[in-house]
Amino acid sequence: MARAPADPVQAAIAVLQSSFGNDAVALRNGLVTYLKDIHERGLIHAEERLLAERDGLACAHRLSATMDRIIAIAFGVVTQLLHPQPEGAGASPLASTLAIVAVGGYGRGTLAPGSDVDVLFMMSAPAKPKGALRSRPSQTPPAAQAGWGERVVEAVLYVLWDLKLKVGHATRTVDESIQEATNDLTIRTAILEARYLVGDRALFDELVTRFDKEIVSSTAPAFVEAKLAERDARLRRAGTSRYVVEPNVKDGKGGLRDLNTLFWIAKYAYRVRDAKELVAAGLFTQDEFALFQRCESFLWRVRCHMHFVTGRAEERLSFDLQPPIALRNGYIAHGGLSAVERFMKRYFLTAKDVGDLTAIVCAALEARHAKPRPVLDRFVSRLRSRRNYRALESRDFILDNSRITIADNEVFKRDPINLIRLYWLADRHSYAIHPDASRLATRSLTLIDRSVRNDPEANRLFLDVLTSHNTPEIVLRRMNESGVLGRFIPEFGRIVALMQFNMYHHYTVDEHLLRAVGVLADIDAGRADAEHPLSGEVIGTIQNRQALYVAVFLHDVAKGRQSDHSAGGARVARKLGPRFGLTPAETETAAWLVDNHLLMSMVAQSRDINDPSTIRSFAGTVQTMERLKLLLILTVCDIKAVGPGVWNGWKGELLRSLYYETQIALTGGHVSASRNERVSAAQAELREALPDWSGADFAAYAARHYAPYWLKVDLARKIQHAKLIRRAEETGETTVTAVETDGFRGVTELVAAAPDHPRLLAILTGACAAAGGNIVDAQIFTTTDGLALDTLVISRAFDRDDDELRRGERIAQAIKRALTGEVRIADLVASRRPKKDRSRTFHVPTEVIVDNSLSDRHTVLEISGLDRPGLLYDLTTVLSQLNLNIASAHIATYGEKVVDVFYVTDLTGAKIDNSNRQTTIRRAIERIFLEEQADVADSKTG
Repeated sequence: MARAPADPVQAAIAVLQSSFGNDAVALRNGLVTYLKDIHERGLIHAEERLLAERDGLACAHRLSATMDRIIAIAFGVVTQLLHPQPEGAGASPLASTLAIVAVGGYGRGTLAPGSDVDVLFMMSAPAKPKGALRSRPSQTPPAAQAGWGERVVEAVLYVLWDLKLKVGHATRTVDESIQEATNDLTIRTAILEARYLVGDRALFDELVTRFDKEIVSSTAPAFVEAKLAERDARLRRAGTSRYVVEPNVKDGKGGLRDLNTLFWIAKYAYRVRDAKELVAAGLFTQDEFALFQRCESFLWRVRCHMHFVTGRAEERLSFDLQPPIALRNGYIAHGGLSAVERFMKRYFLTAKDVGDLTAIVCAALEARHAKPRPVLDRFVSRLRSRRNYRALESRDFILDNSRITIADNEVFKRDPINLIRLYWLADRHSYAIHPDASRLATRSLTLIDRSVRNDPEANRLFLDVLTSHNTPEIVLRRMNESGVLGRFIPEFGRIVALMQFNMYHHYTVDEHLLRAVGVLADIDAGRADAEHPLSGEVIGTIQNRQALYVAVFLHDVAKGRQSDHSAGGARVARKLGPRFGLTPAETETAAWLVDNHLLMSMVAQSRDINDPSTIRSFAGTVQTMERLKLLLILTVCDIKAVGPGVWNGWKGELLRSLYYETQIALTGGHVSASRNERVSAAQAELREALPDWSGADFAAYAARHYAPYWLKVDLARKIQHAKLIRRAEETGETTVTAVETDGFRGVTELVAAAPDHPRLLAILTGACAAAGGNIVDAQIFTTTDGLALDTLVISRAFDRDDDELRRGERIAQAIKRALTGEVRIADLVASRRPKKDRSRTFHVPTEVIVDNSLSDRHTVLEISGLDRPGLLYDLTTVLSQLNLNIASAHIATYGEKVVDVFYVTDLTGAKIDNSNRQTTIRRAIERIFLEEQADVADSKTG
């Protein structure tokens, strides 16, 4: 028996011919089946080797090689069996020569499992139709009269389409390719990475030669500028921070596209064909190139795993993908960090490295084309001529085209304090830092040792940067990106690139802290007065400005440890305060702020701040007005820096209310007045606001409300309630509602007045859940004659008030229909529950606390667990079934975690003191979460 040909194309031809003979239809179908088997086996093999070797770049090369083989076989079978080229010179112009060229990412010899396959069909005669084949032809395969080249192109494309491949393609001559590349940056970039696959090699060689001579040689500066602008635009779309916790591996900052951009620019400007040549070109040192390779391999590994896991071209490393990708990469929990957090820390450190490499190289190339000089002579040329440079306070630094740079290569060795002074000068003069200086700083990190960390001058310079009236966030971020910040403050270095695996925090811990400092600087400079009026007012009156900045900078510095991060952060503050030059009193203030940085947010969002016990307890912890002011500002900075949309006007209103109530307690205001006196004053205030009411009418109305109503509700809402109840009496309606929007607080208020019954709040919350409303707070009052007056505060869904009011009215109508029995709220809520909830990716322990010490009059139920649509409805339904009266509800969500707090009594108005009764309540609430967990388990196994 003759041996099969070693060449894969000839082997395929032999197999297909022996199986199907000259039957063209059978040959073509057999070709598709043959190639589909190659493709599937190639994917399986690539995934097996990826899991075994964990080499992402090798996986991308394997998949590219498999695609090379598929295209070569398809081309060979089509040109030799299905559409053989006519022989003889007389066959012209049918005897067109043809080549297939890989372009784009495929041209680099790398493919992810779900990547597009970008190819260019090169022809020696004008293509018909001219330009790209934009979509799959609708007519039957090629007509007999079409030219040989066109028939081959369409036949190959049909085969690739039948393999379910996503093919990006164009058909051009060399002349057309050069013309298109001249006018279109995308096409120029694609051809820059062109790689010969199969066909007429001379066509490909002509393309490469002419492209280099006619385009690249004369357009390098413009190409560099355009690519840098394109990168900026891409990052604006994908998110300008590389530290978002669900990053885009391909297009995000610090992702693969940044590495591509770097190589495109280097390849274009320095005519390198391979990444290894970047060292010889002077763009990288050997160590930097090794870092480039590690980053590329890691990002390809992550990307290939993502495509394999999802079965599609998924580029966003979402929360639900992070656990399986971490597992596939071999990460396990260790040192207080989960496997996911350890994996994502590695991801963000890699993204940071990519950012360092691209920023340095892109900026250096940009400068090179603006002012050409040999890259290897950068430092030397500066030493030879200083006429264009200005000296700064330190002779070790100069100003080069409005950027601070080093005077020579020895500035950091000569005085390691210069590693801090560089950033101090940048902040002091509001100048950018030259990439040469940043690059040398990164190379010199080992010079920052214990003596530098403890040096008074170094710490003075750092504290000046941290507390600057300019833009400390920007300068600190530059310090962080170069590695100087984490080296100078090792405690900060531990949380660099550290993410928290939850839906609440949008950024890594280090990025969150730097953004918090930025928010503080904006408040300090008066740039945030419109959004944070109270913080802007009090910051000018504080005595401990330095302590506040240190506390904001350090408040989450102990995250990622097994101990409580607030207490751990306080210990770090006590250690670093003296080193930074704080007085003992300032150090203790900073430590106290870090230790209590969650307190004010928790009390404002999860406690009844109209309950005297809440204010007494909070004021007892705060103790002084100075601490109250500092804690308010720190809390605002912390929440605002969590991520877009986390801060809203409602949270600001809660914090302001808590601040004012506590201020009264700390300064001995009317809190000392008798309860009856305060009720009488509130009634007199409302009486004055309703001049058209008769004395008898007002007296009757006032008698309907219990004392807590008069003490808790502000005047504007008292007026609204009075008019609403009077309207109900005049119209004879049993249920009346009112909807109002509040743009500054970012909420919509829905007020409902109806005869009280145990399930009323459950119906209200259910109607909101059915309409997609997110309740952030609830006030519940009952009059002496049995009328419930409930206010639900809902997050806004629309920017326009008229849209928001229509939404509120829909909720109000749903409430009325439920109360009259027209609809069942349970059915409405069930119809809104999503089949797949992203929060199910996370595990949040359920905790139910029954506390009688937090309020003089109520038992406080604090319920925390995994949030989901309709949860508040389920909770209020159970509480009504337990015969509990809800006096107030306070709802706070932190991503996937919810903390719902209810102030309750039994039906007699007494606290829940019986331990057996408390256990019954606790178990009934826990059962809600257990049933949901069982549903999730069933959905995963079903």
